[in-house]
Parts: sequence; C-alpha cells; structure tokens
Amino acid sequence: MPGRAIIRSPRSDYPNALSDGPRDAPRRFHRSMPGYAPTPLVESPELARRTGTGRVLVKNEQHRLGLPSFKILGSSWGIHRALCERLDLDPAISFEELRHAVGPLRDHVLTCATDGNHGRAVAHMARLLDMRARIYVPDEVSMSRSAAIEGEGAQVVRVYASYDDAVRYVAVQAERDPRAILVSDTAWPGYETVPRHVIDGYSTIFHEVDEQLAEMGLDPMETLDLVIVPAGVGAFAAAVGLHFGSRAATRIATVEPDTADCVHRSLVAGVRTTVQGPHRSIMAGLNCGETSVVAWPILRGTVDAAITVDDHGVREAMRVFAGCGIESGESGAASLAGALLVSADHGSREGLGLTRDSTILLLNTEGASDPASYRSIVGDLGAASG
Repeated sequence: MPGRAIIRSPRSDYPNALSDGPRDAPRRFHRSMPGYAPTPLVESPELARRTGTGRVLVKNEQHRLGLPSFKILGSSWGIHRALCERLDLDPAISFEELRHAVGPLRDHVLTCATDGNHGRAVAHMARLLDMRARIYVPDEVSMSRSAAIEGEGAQVVRVYASYDDAVRYVAVQAERDPRAILVSDTAWPGYETVPRHVIDGYSTIFHEVDEQLAEMGLDPMETLDLVIVPAGVGAFAAAVGLHFGSRAATRIATVEPDTADCVHRSLVAGVRTTVQGPHRSIMAGLNCGETSVVAWPILRGTVDAAITVDDHGVREAMRVFAGCGIESGESGAASLAGALLVSADHGSREGLGLTRDSTILLLNTEGASDPASYRSIVGDLGAASG
C-alpha cells in the first residue's frame, strides 16, 4: 500500500529533558568538536508548491561533522557522557579535553548494533578518540554500509538476524566483555542512561533551527505548523518531541516504513507494540520493529500524527529532493514522502490543520549514506545536489 496516516490529539504530560545538566550542554560540546558547523536550513518553493503549503523548510543533515547523517550528534554526546562517567570527569569538558583524558580506556572498545548510520558514527567517534570500535550489523545491511563502518577503523560483525535481534545480541556480548562500552541509541529495561544522552545529543539540531528561523526574521515559537521526522526506534523523534512538543502552534508527525511501523502501531494501541520482521524496506535506518522504552513516553505525549510510507513513495521523494538540490538517502527522504502523502489527502490535511499558508519543517536525516543505492534510484538527478 502507498501509506497511511493516523491523526492524534495527545499533548499529555512528558518530561522537558531526559538528562541532568544544562539543556545546551550537548551543543557546547559539539561546538568543541573539530569541523563543527550548523547544517543548512533550506527553503524550497518547489516543495511548498508540491505540498500546497505556504512554506517548506528542510533541515539538511546530508553532511554533519564529516559524516553523511545527523547520527554523530547523538552518538558523540552519548559516548562523551559514558566516558566521563567511567573516568569521573566533569561533563562540561571539551572534546579535546576528553581526548586527552581517555588514555586509561584505550584498550576498551565502543560497541553497538546498527543498521548503518549510528554504528558509523560510533566508529567515527572511536577513531577521533583513538579508541577501538566493534560494530554489529544485521544481515540486511548492505555491503557498502558495512564497508563505510570498516573505513572508520572499526571491526564489523555481521549478525544473521534482524536489527532488533542484533540489538539483543550485542547487549549480551557487551555484558560478557568488561572492556566493552555499549553505546546504543535504543533503550530497554535496565539499559536507559546512554540512550537518554543520545536523545539529548540531537537537541543541537533544534537549537540551530531556532537560531536560523530567527535569522530569517521568523518567530521560532510560532512559525512552524508541522514538523515531520523519520522514526526508527523513535529516539530522534523523541528529541523532536522534547523540543517542539510544548509549542501549541507546532504539530509533530513521524514517518516509518509500512513494513516496520512500530511507532505507528504503538500509538494506535496505546502501548509499545512489536512489529515482527523481517523488515526489508529500502529505508535501512528505519527498519526497526521495537520502539525504545525511553523514547516511547515522549512519543505518546507529543506526536500528533504517525505516517507510514512504502518504498515507491520514498524513491520518488529522493528524486524530488534531488531536483531541489538536496541530497537525501532513503531514510532521510521518508520525511518528504510523508509530507507528500498527507498533503494529498484531504482528511489528513484537515486533521493536521494544513492550509495554503502553513509552514512545514522536514528533517532530512541523511545524505547518500549508501552511494550505490542512491545512484541506482536518483541517477543523473544526483548531480543537482552538488
């Protein structure tokens, strides 16, 4: 099926922060990392025309701190906090101070399960800190994604199972290895602290958005009518909820593959719901069957609509993005695929309050993180992204 949307009216109580410390602490740390710069907030009249709205803005995470996705923000902050805890360091220290202090842990290994971008970000951070990384990938992860992780100097272990099973497997392996430091972006009972920090790490994106809106002469508290975010286990969507959920003017919609829609089904049921695999969507970063236990309460309290899309719709969205000069991989383009779906449906438009004057924020979470797949879908249009 091409996809569907459910419209909700939650706005229940939820925490406005997950972790201790100043809310801008992750951004202060990110600013200390080599190569930090805000990613662009791009306005696209063509996307506004296609969605029948007044304005479409794209927060374009196709390049972030040397990687083709936003994931390094959550991974770096999660790793920073985990290492600071082990070394009894003040989390306010800079990246360079952390790099010099981490010597006693050089023989340790940063580890996680991944369907691509998170694991590459963990491996990249390990390389920057001169540490080791061991990354577990499920069997559906492409060879090019695995090679990109290995290119960061990490050991890649392929698990012939689903992403969710790989998460469980690496948790067991990490418990058995006293030198393993598990850095997961999803949470389960008994493992919640690091995933909280990962979610908080994504807040840098939204502080940038507010500043960029103000630079455009727009009121950050009133401008955005709808924010559309791709959702896998729900960590990034939870970060969206924490930042925008208290703003009465802004609605939040998640987007998932129609074959791995754990957030959608959980919101329908009112409880965390597992979607059995295998999950074979081309949206590799969203092939998740279980919602994070840390993210779930925030999603339940802040998400106004849950959208599912199919692979055909995402391929078309990638081409549309490319025609607008935006490089977007399969998972990143889910945001546009969701926007095109709900904007074409009268009931969804009405339920979300979309009009010809509305402003939509799309979160493009990745560039061509799998170059071979990107070329096969976008072809010559990819040249438009520069």
